[in-house]
Amino acid sequence: MPDQFVHLHLHTQYSLLDGANQLDPLVRQIRDFGQPAVAITD
Repeated sequence: MPDQFVHLHLHTQYSLLDGANQLDPLVRQIRDFGQPAVAITD
């Protein structure tokens, strides 16, 4: 994965019937991957 990759379309558990990502594990995973940011598009 490129060093400066940032997801610009991501749904969380707050998107009804469209997302399954929970915020706390998501933030930890993004940090572990070394990504500088993420765009949550609920």
